[in-house]
Amino acid sequence: MFVLKVSADGSLPLPGTVLEALGLEPGDEVRIEVRDGTGVLSPTPTTRDAGSGNAVRNAVNRKNLETPIRFIKGVGPKMSGLLARKGVATIEDALYLLPNHYEDRRRLRTVAQLRPGCTEVFCAVVRSGESVASKGGRQLFEAVVGDDTGTIVMKWFNFNPRQMKEIWKRGKRGIFTGEIVQYGSRREIHHPEADWIDDGADIAALMAADPVNFGRTVPVYPLTEGLQQKALRKVLKCVVDSHVSAVQSFVPSAIRERHSLMLLSDALREVHFPANETDIDLLNGRATQAHRTIVFDEFFFLQLGLAMKKHGTFREKGIPFRVTHRYTRPLLKTLPFRLTAAQKRVLTEIKDDMAAPHPMHRLIQGDVGSGKTMVALLAALLAAENDCQTAIMAPTEILAEQHYHTIRRSCDHLGVPVALLTSRVAGKERALVLKAIASGEVKIVVGTHAVIQEKVEFNRLGLGIIDEQHRFGVLQRGGLGKKGLNPHILVMTATPIPRTLAMTVYGDLSLSVIDEIPPGRSPVATKVCCEAHRATVYRMLRDEVRAGRQAYFICPLVEESEKSDLKAAVAMAEHLSREIFPEFRVGLLHGRLKPEEKEKVMRSFSLREIDILVATTVIEVGIDVPNATVMVVEHAERFGLTQLHQLRGRVGRGTVQSRCILLADGKLTSDAVRRLRVLEETTDGFRIAEADLELRGPGDFLGTRQAGLPDFRVASILRDGRILEEARSEAFAVVERDPCLSSGENVLLREELLRRWGGRLELAGIA
Repeated sequence: MFVLKVSADGSLPLPGTVLEALGLEPGDEVRIEVRDGTGVLSPTPTTRDAGSGNAVRNAVNRKNLETPIRFIKGVGPKMSGLLARKGVATIEDALYLLPNHYEDRRRLRTVAQLRPGCTEVFCAVVRSGESVASKGGRQLFEAVVGDDTGTIVMKWFNFNPRQMKEIWKRGKRGIFTGEIVQYGSRREIHHPEADWIDDGADIAALMAADPVNFGRTVPVYPLTEGLQQKALRKVLKCVVDSHVSAVQSFVPSAIRERHSLMLLSDALREVHFPANETDIDLLNGRATQAHRTIVFDEFFFLQLGLAMKKHGTFREKGIPFRVTHRYTRPLLKTLPFRLTAAQKRVLTEIKDDMAAPHPMHRLIQGDVGSGKTMVALLAALLAAENDCQTAIMAPTEILAEQHYHTIRRSCDHLGVPVALLTSRVAGKERALVLKAIASGEVKIVVGTHAVIQEKVEFNRLGLGIIDEQHRFGVLQRGGLGKKGLNPHILVMTATPIPRTLAMTVYGDLSLSVIDEIPPGRSPVATKVCCEAHRATVYRMLRDEVRAGRQAYFICPLVEESEKSDLKAAVAMAEHLSREIFPEFRVGLLHGRLKPEEKEKVMRSFSLREIDILVATTVIEVGIDVPNATVMVVEHAERFGLTQLHQLRGRVGRGTVQSRCILLADGKLTSDAVRRLRVLEETTDGFRIAEADLELRGPGDFLGTRQAGLPDFRVASILRDGRILEEARSEAFAVVERDPCLSSGENVLLREELLRRWGGRLELAGIA
């Protein structure tokens, strides 16, 4: 049985579930016939061809949802501009601007019943209102309101004195809404909402006349300066009432039933203006059936796109490689160590992929020092054995240069030509490199995003390797693939990626994990120290260097171009050299040195010609000096957890016990304390990554908010991990059964998928 509520305008809105049960669609006629005092509903659906009817209906609904928000009643140019700040340009955008939280305004409380920590609604009379000075001398406006059961203080910290004095007159009666805070025995409300009641007016009638804001569970939306909650609520009520029925549910009905999902239109209606019986704790936890429905819908279409992208690689014709050991075996014989079991396992997975007639798309995930670069080099040599070229793309010039020098040293004696291509390779040198790449003379090209620029032409690109993939977008990954005829793609990251994040950013890739550290590495003991212990830290560092070992001293650097931070690194190097460790050789490494200067500094450090290397985060990856056993990180609180873990990986590369000292400012936030404590407690990269993801969120965790991270309107990979896994399973099953989404209701799925994700996932050429 369905319970319907007559709207204020006398209309009788039918929920999507009723429409579906009766075989109705928006625009169909419904006759209500009264027989013996009882109303009988008689649906009369419009006669229509199923295929063309769906197409027409979809087109009309899509057009309605794309209507600019300025055409909604009550939205003028000013509000339209304010809404644009919240990303709301169309009707559809408005429907997906969901409440931050909800307030229980179903009944009024007395002042005595107001609960600290809760947002309450109550009726009271103003007892006083005036500007006062706080103990610190700050001006604030304070009003006291009360009823027969008690009084409560209201405060404003930003106000117009004359205006507030005029509004908050003694004896005025109103309905007030705000969060109750308690200081000792005193309760207060800061910046409450007020709805004034005229003398003699009936409170119940006043509340009944404004059903959007009173007598119900009320949505509270995210605002921007100049946008008022009540005005936004009124606009969104209008949008929901008149346009939510245009939102269609494309997730197949069988999947909706399996996961107890609602129609998307009903879910959006319920999330914006929930029924009074809905549990407010579930609403505020975004855990209602309606919230789950919207989240599932978002995840489902992303995973559908990733499934098609992954399946598309199996349909493409690639270059099958043969293992001849022409280069790989001689390299392995010259190595001073043996590959770990994990490296061998991952190499086998890569070889199997590259031997197939379709292109490999694989992610190698391995902690700091696990040996990913060696695995990548062996894969590149396998390509060279098959007379194919390899392009290795790194996110920064320093990392590209380090990869180049490491790989060239290994390849020189094998007779495999290697070239470096970054923005700093210019003029005649660049022309020669481009010519050698185009002719096929160069077998391995190492560079930054410069390797995917239009002017770079490969002779026969068979393998693309992308290091630290999270710094690149999906489109850049695709750009590398276009440089050859469906080359194999290998993606590497030293950042341990939590499972839910991997399913969104790398969901179209097969996964390999190097979960073993090469033998002979020592664990790194990590300690957080405050500024007061700096002298002790210096003594420890001096003892370590006197024992014949080396140390890193890391200075924070947010961007390589920030001169103030650069000066700080230079100043620290001079300070340590002249005043603290005059007996030691102190070197300096930062991102603005020329490539040859960086190479010279790194070589000097490797040859033990430098005792203490002062560096910015350019040494986060790439330098391997087993004799370096101590790292001091200045202002450690400025770094992210994962970045600190990466930096720490520069020590502990030999057999001697290594230490990492995190020097932090004494005035740490609670988040900074939690972050640094995690590093003291564990060296497990995946545990650190999970903690970092929780503390910073997905965008900051990945370094920047860039194209590699999907943009969700509602879903959260932190909160909704279980729903993500369910949606992924269903989406991949759909594509497994119908790879081109060409049968039955899947045709509509395909159209909606291309509309939502086609450009961002490069799906146009797949389906």
